[in-house]
Amino acid sequence: MIPTEMQVAILRSVDDIGIERMPVPQIGAGELLVRTRAAGICSGDIMAWYVQRKAPLVLGHEPAGEIVAVGPGDAPLDESGRSFAVGDRVFVHHHAPCFACSFCARGDFVQCATWRATRIDPGAIAEYFRVPRENVRDTLRLPATLSYADGSLVEPLACVVKSLRRAGIEASDRVLCIGLGVMGLMHVALARHVGAEVLGSDPIAPRRDIARRLGARAVAPDELSSALADWGDRAGADLVICGPGSSTALRAAFEACAPGGRVLMFTPLEPGASFDIDPAAFYFGDRRLIASYSCGPDDTRAALDLLAAGIVSVERLDATLRPFDEVAGAYADLRSARCIKPILTF
Repeated sequence: MIPTEMQVAILRSVDDIGIERMPVPQIGAGELLVRTRAAGICSGDIMAWYVQRKAPLVLGHEPAGEIVAVGPGDAPLDESGRSFAVGDRVFVHHHAPCFACSFCARGDFVQCATWRATRIDPGAIAEYFRVPRENVRDTLRLPATLSYADGSLVEPLACVVKSLRRAGIEASDRVLCIGLGVMGLMHVALARHVGAEVLGSDPIAPRRDIARRLGARAVAPDELSSALADWGDRAGADLVICGPGSSTALRAAFEACAPGGRVLMFTPLEPGASFDIDPAAFYFGDRRLIASYSCGPDDTRAALDLLAAGIVSVERLDATLRPFDEVAGAYADLRSARCIKPILTF
């Protein structure tokens, strides 16, 4: 039986997260009600400047769960034309595009007005959430062999899928990942899966250890120059993934980029921030700067396939499972880099 009230995690600021009660959302025609089984805390949600403009909000947008109710009328269909039903195990994307505008036609789903306006209600770190009709378009059934915790990785992994696709990664590339938080580690895993040679840089030793287990060389920042010198002939990396949203990290990414190479800006800088590069080195070196923001439905499908194949998993990333009522502590641990990836379980 579905209750009338539920518990949700409310973020008022990065220093103020608590659990409150609110009504379970009511669903309409073409909508779904999902009971959350696992939900990750996004590393973007610990950036104070980014999340504070949205506060107060129900935290989270990386859910996996079980459909417990279907709206009146004809049941909504999945991408293969099969009706969603109570009991289905699903991943739900918090944004979904219209598939009809000019942006969608060229695959720029994140620029679609519908994509930007849609969201799950009220958020992922809640006992239940409503899937609006539009979001059903990027709702995927989880394989029976995939845990809910691994299913909660679909959205963040999809962002990495898009990042490496936009960067045009090839097996012959020498890839540098600056920053080995969970998103950097996912870049490592997928770049190695493609066949690229990967070097990672991070000041935190346990993160470097995980990167090595994923198949990368990993060094502290003060060892990066000598590690790049080992590549010799290319004078740097063909592709540099800049994970941290800082001017210092982005400048280091350009300095590590080989002639003809690419720098992928994965995390935004705070509005108004700036960074300096040598324009002559950028131009005559024929280097490219590429941005990659979030992900679309093509990326979530590819991410689910990778998770089902075990290329990325909770275990491989050394993610931490925490019960829902420990959300404040899990968030604090992520902010202070005491864990790689907290996933709340219900």
